[in-house]
Amino acid sequence: MTAHRFNTILIANRGEIALRVIRSARRLGYRTVAVYSEADRNAPHVRAADLVAHLGASQPSASYLNIAAIIDAARRTGAQAVHPGYGFLAENPEFANACMEAGLCFIGPSAWSILSMGNKAGAKRLMEEAGVPCVPGYLGKDQSDARMLEEARLIGYPVMIKATSGGGGRGMRRVDEDADFIAALHSARSEAENAFGSGELILEKAIVEPRHIEIQVFADQHGNVVHLGERDCSVQRRHQKLIEESPSPVVTPALRAQMGAVSVAAAKAIDYVGAGTLEFLLDRDGNFYFMEMNTRLQVEHAVTEAVVGIDLVEWQLLVAQGGALPLHQDEIDARLATGGHAIEVRLCAEDPNENFLPQSGDIAYWKAPVNLRCDHALENGLTISPYYDSMLAKLVAHGSDRADALRRLDYGLNECVLLGLKTNRHFLSRCVRHPAFTAGHATTAFIETFFPASARAASPCEPVVKCLAAALLALRLRTQEKPRYPAELHGWSSSCVYPQHCRFLLDDEALEVLVTTMQGGRWQMDADGKDAEVVLTASSENDATFQIDGRACRASYASTDAGLHFVFDGIAHTVRDTTYAPPVRDMAGSASGRITAPMNGQVVAVHVQHGEGTTAGQALLVIEAMKMEHSIVSPLDGEVVSLHVQIGDQVAPGQVLVEISAAF
Repeated sequence: MTAHRFNTILIANRGEIALRVIRSARRLGYRTVAVYSEADRNAPHVRAADLVAHLGASQPSASYLNIAAIIDAARRTGAQAVHPGYGFLAENPEFANACMEAGLCFIGPSAWSILSMGNKAGAKRLMEEAGVPCVPGYLGKDQSDARMLEEARLIGYPVMIKATSGGGGRGMRRVDEDADFIAALHSARSEAENAFGSGELILEKAIVEPRHIEIQVFADQHGNVVHLGERDCSVQRRHQKLIEESPSPVVTPALRAQMGAVSVAAAKAIDYVGAGTLEFLLDRDGNFYFMEMNTRLQVEHAVTEAVVGIDLVEWQLLVAQGGALPLHQDEIDARLATGGHAIEVRLCAEDPNENFLPQSGDIAYWKAPVNLRCDHALENGLTISPYYDSMLAKLVAHGSDRADALRRLDYGLNECVLLGLKTNRHFLSRCVRHPAFTAGHATTAFIETFFPASARAASPCEPVVKCLAAALLALRLRTQEKPRYPAELHGWSSSCVYPQHCRFLLDDEALEVLVTTMQGGRWQMDADGKDAEVVLTASSENDATFQIDGRACRASYASTDAGLHFVFDGIAHTVRDTTYAPPVRDMAGSASGRITAPMNGQVVAVHVQHGEGTTAGQALLVIEAMKMEHSIVSPLDGEVVSLHVQIGDQVAPGQVLVEISAAF
C-alpha cells in the first residue's frame, strides 16, 4: 500500500458510525464530508460534517452502495481520503480499488486483502494453509441443490448454511434435519443475493452452543501487527450480535495469548493493514475454530477502546498515512490486564415480542443515558427508515470489573428513553439482568434457551399502569390545546367532578377506567375494581411524576398521531383514547384471510399464485426490510383468491398482500 497525506475525509456511510468518525476526525483537525441519500437529507450526520454531497435515492443501491456516486462526491468536495465505516461498501474490494484508481486513500486494508478474506470459502482455505483451526464443512464450487444436500448429509446435522460474501447474519441458516435443508438453502441464497449480490454459499458443521469470540487486530504498513484482546459476542438473535463485552468471562490469559497469536499470524499471512477482526467459535472444551475475518472496523469496537484506552479511528487515520502503530504488544497486554471491563448493547428498532420484527417510523422523544458512552445519530422527530439496518444506538458501560460494568449498564438502560416506535430496550435490560448472563454463562444459545417467543411475550398490564395511562391522557388534555392524536378520540373531560368512563387502547388491549377528576391535579380512579388515588406531583414537557396510592410513578411521554407513548418501570407503552370512538365490529371466531404487511419493505419472493391452495403456516411471500428477509405465512387452510403484490413492490404496514378464502 502507498501512504497518503490528507486533510479532508469523505465518510461513505450514514448514521451513528458516520458521526463517530466525524467526532475523531474533527478532534484531530481533519475536515469531513458527509454523503446522504434522499431519506437522510436532514439526518444528524449530514449537519455535523463540514461538507455534504447528495448521492441519490433512498434505496442503498442508488446511494450508499453506489460506488460511482461516492467517487464523484469525493471529487466534487475535494476529499483526498474515504472512510467506509462498517456495512455497505466497507468490505467491497471493488470500492477499495475504485478509490485507489481515483487517487483517493481508502482508509482500510488493500483490495487484495479484502478480496482474500471477503469470500468465506477462500478465507477458510487461506486460514487452513496458515495453520488456523477451522470448522469442518463444504467450500466447493458446485452450488447445486443436490450437491449441497449431499454434502450436508456427509457433514452431519446440524449444519450451518452461510453466504460466502458479507456477514451480519444475512444469508445464514442453521438446519437441524434433512427435510428442512432445501427450503433453508433457497432462503439463504435469496437473502445473500439481495444483500451482497452473490448467492454463493458454504456449509459448516454447527458447533452446538458455542461462545462467539472475536480478536481485534491492527496492522501498519511497516509489518507491525498487534492484537487488542478479545470480545465476547455470544448473545445474538438471527445470528446478529446484540451484546458484546471485553474481556470474555471465559477466556483465560493463556487462551487470549493463543488466540491472539493465531490472529496476528493470519493477518500477516495476507499482508493486512488497518483494523480487522477474526471471529471464532469457542466450544465447551476450550477449542476454537475460525469463522471469518471482518476487514473493517467492527460495530462493537467501542468496548475495545474502553478497555485498552485508545481511539481506533485515530489509529486508522494514522496507519493510512504511513504511521507506525503507537503501542507494542507488551504495552497493549499491560493495558488489557488493568483496563477493567466494558459491555455494549445494541439498541434496535425491532419488536422482540414479534420475533424481532424490524420497525420504522418517527421518533417522538429520545433521551440518551447520561453516564454511558452512547454512539447514536438520533433526535426528536427523526424518521427511522425501512431502507437501512435496524440498529439505532450503541450503549457502552465501562467499569473496574464485570460487576461494576453490569451495574452501570443496567442503570443506563433504565435511563434511556426512545418513544414513537418499538425498540428492544426493555428486552436488553432483561438480558443483562438474567442470572445466566450475570454469571458469565451466556452462549450463542442464550436467547433461544432463556428467551423463547413465549418468554418474550408482553405481560398483562397491572392496574397501576392502567391508572397511569389514564392520568397521562388527562394531563395531556389539560396541557395541550391541540393534541396530536385525532380530536374525535379525546372527548372525555379532564376537569369533571363526577365519575366518567375513560376507554382506551393500551398496547392494543381495550381497557376502561372509571375516573373522577378532583382539584389540583388529583384523580380518583377505579381500574379492574380497585380504587386508587392519583396525584400529579411534577411535570415537564416530556416527563411527569404521579403518586398512585402513595407509590411514586415517574413516566416519560410523548404524543404522535398513533397515540400517547410513555415508558414506566422500563417498559414502553402506547395508549390511545377511544372513549368516544365508534365501536369496532367484533371479528372474534373468524380467522382473517386478508394478510397484510407487518412492516415497510420490498417484496423479494412470491411463492403462491391466484387460485392455488394453501395450508396454515405455508410461506406465501417474502418481504425484505432493514437488510433481513421475513416470510409471510398463511394463517389458515384455504385458497388464494387475490394476490395484490409482485416481486419488486414496495409495501407499507397494513397494506393488503394476499387474500385467502377459508377451506370448509
